[in-house]
Amino acid sequence: MEGLQLLLGIIPVVLILLYVFFSSFRILREYERAVIFRFGRRTSAIFNPGGDGSGPGLVLLIPFIDKMVKVSLRTITMDVPPQDVITRDNVSVKVNAVIFFRVLDAAKAIIASRTTSMRPHRWPRPPCAACSVSRRWTSCSPAGRKSTRS
Repeated sequence: MEGLQLLLGIIPVVLILLYVFFSSFRILREYERAVIFRFGRRTSAIFNPGGDGSGPGLVLLIPFIDKMVKVSLRTITMDVPPQDVITRDNVSVKVNAVIFFRVLDAAKAIIASRTTSMRPHRWPRPPCAACSVSRRWTSCSPAGRKSTRS
């Protein structure tokens, strides 16, 4: 009877230890990278065979200490609503645009930005009249737009 009570006491402990052990392994796909925080500081994984400490592949974390944020490196497209533009020679034109963006550095995307996936949605949309003359969106983005009028 005493052996049965000991066995019933050991089984939950062993199950909890197995859960903690297996929850420390994460698998990242080829198009994903991980940003790992240990006590709030960015660090690399304990074990990442074939990777650089942030994926892809098998990633080993310290349970309850390491926190991992997955970042997708795939290209994301975003449609800009059509706008009516009047050109310099007074012709009315309807302009459509598509924005392509992708994350190049996962750590910078997570650390430097609060919400990476929604960041382009919050850009103030410049009037397409400024973009219809130029061919690059960067010249119309808030960071790249400069006044050329004198």
